Amino acid sequence: MKLGRCDVMEFNVNAPILFVLVGIIVAFVLAQSAFFLWRAVKRAKEIGLPQETVRKTISAAAIFTVAPAIAILVGVISLSKSLGIALPWLRLSVVGSLTYETVAAGTSLTELGLNTNTPIPTASDYVTVAAVMTVGIMVGLILVPLLTKRIQGGMVKLGAKDSRWADIFNNAMFLGMISAFLGYVFSDVMNVAHGDFTGLIPVFVMLTSALAMVICGVAAMRTKKRWIQDYALPISMLCGMGASIPLTSWLS
Repeated sequence: MKLGRCDVMEFNVNAPILFVLVGIIVAFVLAQSAFFLWRAVKRAKEIGLPQETVRKTISAAAIFTVAPAIAILVGVISLSKSLGIALPWLRLSVVGSLTYETVAAGTSLTELGLNTNTPIPTASDYVTVAAVMTVGIMVGLILVPLLTKRIQGGMVKLGAKDSRWADIFNNAMFLGMISAFLGYVFSDVMNVAHGDFTGLIPVFVMLTSALAMVICGVAAMRTKKRWIQDYALPISMLCGMGASIPLTSWLS
């Protein structure tokens, strides 16, 4: 008996089944949000909060959600070329962080010999990238309930004894987090010595984004417009992404 050849289905980062799975998860999260919103409104009525206050709170929260949503949309678009739309949509809609997801995806793609400009060719590579993005962010979910209360308690005690050292400790933790991302930005700068100027692209993109953020900050202080401050992050990201196009053509 002659066995027929078994055709292997070609992997697609935008396969419909991925959208179905992601859609189920996102729908569950949206259902949770709707449930807690309903409970919050119900509780507001029980304690006698004015309906006008409740409506203003809901509308203000909805309006100021647009700013981070724009930044998330930018992140989804930037990752969609290699990862498709489904995975970035899931990661940045549920528990992911824009700064983490882009770095985790870029690093894992580089280690696999791939880049962010072409779709992932195989299912195994796709699963590897998804695992790196997922497992890495899970560390925070585990450590936050275990360590946050202790760290906050220690900082409160330190602040009660010496507020100066409490500020130094807090700033040191923030700078340590920023340093991790700066290392990623400057990791390929030394290639300039070998005639490769592509390592300067993320540096100039960072400087462009920082300049845009400064301009937004100054504009917000002078005009007293809060919306400028709320939209400063997506504006700076869009400026950086826009600058990356001519920079890539110039330095590549």
